[in-house]
Amino acid sequence: MSFEPSEDQQLIRAGVAELCRKFDDRYWMEKDRDHEFPTEFYSAIASGGWLGITIPEEYGGHGLGLTEATILAEEVSRSGGAMNAATAIHLSIFGMQPVVKHGSEELKQATLPRVAAGDLHVCFGVTEPGAGLDTSRITTFARRDGDDYVVNGRKVWISKALESEKILLLTRTTPYDQVTRKTEGMTLFMTDIDRDRMDIRPIAKMGRNAVSSNEVFIDDLRIPAAHRVGEEGKGFKYLLDGLNPERMLIAAEALGIGRVALDRAVGYAKERVVFDRPIGMNQGIQFPLADSLAHLDAAELVLRKATWLYDNGKPCGREANTAKYLCAEAGFQAADRALQTHGGMGYAEEYNVSRYFRESRVMRIAPVSQEMILNYLGSHTLGLPRSY
Repeated sequence: MSFEPSEDQQLIRAGVAELCRKFDDRYWMEKDRDHEFPTEFYSAIASGGWLGITIPEEYGGHGLGLTEATILAEEVSRSGGAMNAATAIHLSIFGMQPVVKHGSEELKQATLPRVAAGDLHVCFGVTEPGAGLDTSRITTFARRDGDDYVVNGRKVWISKALESEKILLLTRTTPYDQVTRKTEGMTLFMTDIDRDRMDIRPIAKMGRNAVSSNEVFIDDLRIPAAHRVGEEGKGFKYLLDGLNPERMLIAAEALGIGRVALDRAVGYAKERVVFDRPIGMNQGIQFPLADSLAHLDAAELVLRKATWLYDNGKPCGREANTAKYLCAEAGFQAADRALQTHGGMGYAEEYNVSRYFRESRVMRIAPVSQEMILNYLGSHTLGLPRSY
């Protein structure tokens, strides 16, 4: 077993870190404060060719693995951009895998090269207010009408809906009460956002405000059957191709936030003098930071195992979920301790650790809560009775 990164992986980490240094804490503080999408950052990442890191080469990407994608995501987050930066590019990095694996050749040609080039923004339309984490309970419905589907429904927490041209949309095509298995009867589409038929309303939230989260109301949206991903009724199965990778990307982003928060705390603890000594000499400051370092390092090891398993075609559900759980916990704990290390100034915006704290908190909720991960590990790994 080797823990030595490949030459390509080292170059990816160094290249992304160098690019991200052009966008400092002030840039992200202002984008967050003004609720303004980080267009300059997104364009720089796109121009560098990073958005196509996992898209097959025949569609304009690099065809690399999830390990490389998580290195990219970690460095973007660790730069200080945190979740504002990561969410701006998250779906483009790996969210298109259902289309890569199950989309028609026509759909791939129409979307993947543009995603890789960065000129196509796509959002992910799955979550609904009445379903929450029980995706089988979605009610947004697509009714077949000749060569089209007519869709009505409502989605919530849709990131980048304001900026996006297309949406990867999960619907029901068979009502819940008419299927044998609850995950049957759902259909996935990659289609245009028609703003005459889709009302997009931003949600006011506590952090990560450079990238909007939105409610989307869909009223008689017509979708050509050619925009369907794979077969009708198998959308949930296709969606699963993106769930474990998403957990690992989120884990990497949480890890990055934890690393940058810890870096800021250590720097402050070395420089801040109280009672004629740097506060980092005090074990009350030093021990919590050292403990966070240990937890971040341990969480990273699980993440590296998870991505290795995925890239080598091996089962990785246990490791992917564990990585998300541990990285989210360790990242938030490090951000919380960074804020505490700064004392009163940690609560001020000047030192940015309050922004890291806000953005790390969401990682324990989205895209799946810590409690649901424990449900998964309890029932699927430990074999305990399913509680839901």
